[in-house]
This record gives sequence, structure tokens and C-alpha cells, in this order.
Amino acid sequence: MPTIPTDGALLSDDLQLALYCCYELHYQGLPDVHEEWEWEPSLLNVRRELEKVFENQLRAALPDYGSTTARDVPEALWDLSRQEGFSLSGWLLEHGTRFHAEEFAIHRSGYQLKEADPHTWGIPRLRGRAKAAMVSIQTDEYGNGDVAIMHSSLFAQSMVALGLDPTYGAYLNQLPAVTLATTNLISMFGLHRRHRGALVGHLASFEMNSVGPMGRYSSWLESLGVPSSGREFYDVHVEADEVHQYIAVDELVGGMLEDEPDQAAAVIFGARAVGLVESTFADHVVSAWKDGRSSLWAP
Repeated sequence: MPTIPTDGALLSDDLQLALYCCYELHYQGLPDVHEEWEWEPSLLNVRRELEKVFENQLRAALPDYGSTTARDVPEALWDLSRQEGFSLSGWLLEHGTRFHAEEFAIHRSGYQLKEADPHTWGIPRLRGRAKAAMVSIQTDEYGNGDVAIMHSSLFAQSMVALGLDPTYGAYLNQLPAVTLATTNLISMFGLHRRHRGALVGHLASFEMNSVGPMGRYSSWLESLGVPSSGREFYDVHVEADEVHQYIAVDELVGGMLEDEPDQAAAVIFGARAVGLVESTFADHVVSAWKDGRSSLWAP
């Protein structure tokens, strides 16, 4: 068993990269890694230890919502979505350059080129209204069966418009821990049935906090002269998530908690966790850019 750091999980490049690679075996796989490694017990044991550190530090950094009731959750989610704080999209709209646009796209490629896949793990773990709501949201994410308008395809199109390589995994070796953590969080929630409530909270938070930022990202890219093909990914999200946010709260979260009211605290944990990792990511990239440095990982 390798030595695993027990603190600073969000900022540990070794921990987050190792966890990302473990998870990637459940998605598109890794070059020159045999497919049998996906379920290799010794590797799963290492992954479990990595996850334990990651989860424990997330829980230690967030308030304890153990007393949250199912009735409290919808309003608590709306309260979280209304909280004022630093806006990465607002900063980029005011200060962002082409350099920032390229780096931002590289950061987001770790998740957006497989957008929706981690959340889809939740479908077989839900029942009734919650399952139907997640399928409804995910169907849009996958372009309603049209590969050209799958959200992952639209993001690849945006990368091309910025002169970047849209190949899946092309920039993995440049993604720092804080970026990998944003994707690892969803994979951890999605791959464990016990985290189904947190996964639902994560997806609800995504949908409820998307419309404003996506609109600002599109306006920013337009101001940089990026063609409409490079902005379509963001424009589609503005339209889709205006509807998805209500499906997420009323049907996905509401349906789950009607069926499993004991998942209330888990839903809030998932929503709070995405806020934590995204704010850590924003702090990292903007701090680097204000210092005139690249925000990407370099040896």
C-alpha cells in the first residue's frame, strides 16, 4: 500500500491524480492499462483509502447537517444558490483574456468531455419520481440522442474554436489537484450507492447555479471574438438549466426525499461539497492569473 497523505486532499496533486486515474478505469480507460484493472481488488483497496481521506476532509470542512429534515431541504438548496460570494464568471467577464479562456477550457475539459456520465451512475440507484427526473435531465445532457448536440460534443466544439485539442484526456497531465477534485467528487458520489443522496444534491446544485454563470461565460467569449460555435455549449446550458433547476429541486430531490427521507443530510452534503471544491478551484485559478502565472500544473 502506498503512503497516502492524510491532510490537504484538495491540494494534493498525487492524491487527486491517483484517484482520477482509478476512476477513469470506469469510464474510457487509460492507455496501455488492461481492462481487467477496473475491478482489481488491490487497486480498489488503494482507491478506498484515497476516497476515505478525500471524503473525511470534505466532511471536516463543511457544517454538520445531520439534523436536516426532508422538509428543510428544498429551501436550504435555494438559500445556497442565492448566497453571494466570489463569481469566477463575473471576474472573467470583466478581466478575462484569450489566455484565460484557453486555460479555463483546459481545466474544464477533465469533466466536460464526459459531461453527465458521473451523474448517470445514479439512475439505477433511484426509484419513482427521482429516477424519472434524473433521466429527464440526463436525456438533455446527452443531446436527446443526437451526438452533435450532446453537451460533451458541444464542449469539444468550444475547445476547437479556441484552438485547443478536443481529444478526451489530452490535457490530463496539466490539470492540478483542485481541478481534478471537481471531477473526482462527482465520480466518488456516483460510484457508491451509499452516496446516492450526495449525488442528487450535487446534480441539483449544478442545475440551480448554472444559468447566470453560463450566460456570463458566453458573453465573455463573445467579447473575445469567439464564434458562435465556441459559445453554443454555454448558450445551451442557459436555456436547458432554466428548466432543469426546477426539475432538480421539485422532482429529483423532492422525489428522492419522499421515497427516502433519511437522505436529507446527504443531499445537503452533496450540494455543499460542490460549492467547496468549486470555490477552491476559483481561488486557485484567479490567484495564479492575478500573479501573471499559468493556473495549470507544471513539473
